[in-house]
Amino acid sequence: MDLQNKEQLEQYLIQQFEWFHRHPELSYEEVETTAKIRELLTEAGIEILPYPLATGLVAVVRGTRTAPDGQERILALRCDIDALPIVEEAEIPYASESRGKMHACGHDLHITAGIGAAILLQAYRERLCGTVKFIFQPGEEDARGAMKILETDVMEDVERIWGFHADPTNAEGVVGIREGYVTAAVDRFLIRVKGVGCHGAHPDDGIDPIPVAAAIIQGLHTIVGRNVNAFHPALLSVTRVQAGTTWNVIPALAELEGTVRTMQREDRVLYERRVRETVEGIAAAYGAKAEIVWIDSAPATYNDGNMAQLCEKVAQSQGMRTVPEEMSLGGDDFSYYMEEETMGRQIPGCYLKIGTGVGHPIHHPAFCVKRSVILPAAELLAKVLEEDLKQ
Repeated sequence: MDLQNKEQLEQYLIQQFEWFHRHPELSYEEVETTAKIRELLTEAGIEILPYPLATGLVAVVRGTRTAPDGQERILALRCDIDALPIVEEAEIPYASESRGKMHACGHDLHITAGIGAAILLQAYRERLCGTVKFIFQPGEEDARGAMKILETDVMEDVERIWGFHADPTNAEGVVGIREGYVTAAVDRFLIRVKGVGCHGAHPDDGIDPIPVAAAIIQGLHTIVGRNVNAFHPALLSVTRVQAGTTWNVIPALAELEGTVRTMQREDRVLYERRVRETVEGIAAAYGAKAEIVWIDSAPATYNDGNMAQLCEKVAQSQGMRTVPEEMSLGGDDFSYYMEEETMGRQIPGCYLKIGTGVGHPIHHPAFCVKRSVILPAAELLAKVLEEDLKQ
């Protein structure tokens, strides 16, 4: 492939993007996706590291230039590869061929842009004074796929890590970037309210868990407004309420499920404590019992200031427009790569948003990435990594 011929490279990447879009696979099922990534990288002469991953892989591009200070730098780029269990509604000729599965979050772009960046850096490795690891990660939608990578020693020598995401809230040619928190910590709760079942005509013979559940919902929603600093982004959402099976029986059990999103570490701790206190206190006041299951997931993502400034500078040098990145209460397991709890040390990271053309939001059945953003995204990532190796 003639990398000097941009049109040829762009058509090649679009062809691969369309293949990935037509063949979506869910978290930890990315067998064909992994095989295709391996095939394309191998054809480009890029080294695949021999990690025993069921799905996903790690490739490496080794620069041949010596850094001015003689120190080899090692960076990583995370590209997530899984799809979602959604029936596609986008009217495109390369729509999903797997009924009930689609790349509704832009991971097909992430794969393709990552491959493109690797191909570019491999071709120009004499300009690189360091090494770049390309992590094609499974299971991001599961929120714990990063842990599969961290079970290996991939990150042991990595100094900084980059991540990116498709952004349908911005036009193509626009890059969202900022210093500080950009995604939230994600926690899930399951509450089981245990009452005493009885006939619907004789509630005095039992303990009705339904009004208890209703009171708990009301109580939980006061945590945001009465316990959390008003200047700290945070939310609590009850997303599932379930009780009973018929019209004339008071059930013995009601279930609530939901999520908590926070940016600050202290708020994350506060929420869990206050949820437990609120649920247990309200249940006791009604004579019922409550069981709380708290499931913590990805922590908040914090962008390193120097890396954010570098990205902004590079993007603008490539003719892109930069805007302040949206602070989202959505989560991404990219944050695990920077956490002392999972890494044993904290490393700087940066997570940017690449505009894919304003349209349907991610996770929507008609979400679609404009193919014209693929090559610019690959070029941006390659240049950011090249410049970061010089820092």
